[in-house]
Amino acid sequence: MEKPVIGFLGLGKMGLPMSLNLVRGGYEVHGFDVVERSREAFAREGGLVHASALEVVRAADVICASLPGPTEVTDVFEGMVAQEGREHQLVIDFSTVSPQVNHRVAEALSRKGIEYLGAPVSGGVERAVDGSLTVMVGGPKSSFERAKPLLDLIGQNVFHISEDVGAGSVVKLVNNYFIGYYTLAVAEALTLAGEMGMDLEQLFSILNVSYGQSRIYERNWKLFISQDAYEPGFTTRLLIKDLHLAKDMAAAKGLDLPMTDVLIQMYERAAEHGYADLDMAAMYRYIQDVKNAKRA
Repeated sequence: MEKPVIGFLGLGKMGLPMSLNLVRGGYEVHGFDVVERSREAFAREGGLVHASALEVVRAADVICASLPGPTEVTDVFEGMVAQEGREHQLVIDFSTVSPQVNHRVAEALSRKGIEYLGAPVSGGVERAVDGSLTVMVGGPKSSFERAKPLLDLIGQNVFHISEDVGAGSVVKLVNNYFIGYYTLAVAEALTLAGEMGMDLEQLFSILNVSYGQSRIYERNWKLFISQDAYEPGFTTRLLIKDLHLAKDMAAAKGLDLPMTDVLIQMYERAAEHGYADLDMAAMYRYIQDVKNAKRA
């Protein structure tokens, strides 16, 4: 069977390695990003770059997207793709949005006969590069089966959660709610341990085989804190966006989750002090700043 032509919208830190894994899997992949250096990196590795997102939509049988948030997803899919797409195209949306946005987009696309899957991912840039992401898919089973060969090139753990196109977003937002807790807990706990004179490398070795172990602790410590380098894999700004989406999801069900407000307040305060576009692990450095300012 002839392989479908793939379009990929959003060639950023996650979208670029995901799209290149599709190229390496033998697919013809057309791509666009608003950032020129992203387009250039895509082209260097065999991707077919276009001058606009619309050109990609017109070229593709399957349209993949990894976009920053709900505004971009709505503009691209409810606007351009719903107007300019064609019947029998499949959209695989890897962006992190609310389930409500997934539902609106799916409804708009269905009027044009376009299939839609909400398929957010988890694992960060390092897992996007090696194709071992977790992919959380909501949508029709038939669409999932159509997408599965592509998803297997992007993720090692691919889950079809249900026929509800928003189901993947529910799981992703719960996942990132945990991440918000864990990242701040790591920052505060390591600050406490340091104040008590602990060697933080030794502490990691101990806690990594104890109940204090977590993947976020491992990620934040090994890749960022121990290196004192915070070039972003996942920015504080994006985490704030996802925590707000989780809060809105809870509010839509009449739930009050008090710690959500505490987390959002802490991350927004860090963002105001210049941490918005650093990796979220830089909350450790921010806690150090707060500690030092109080002692000054």
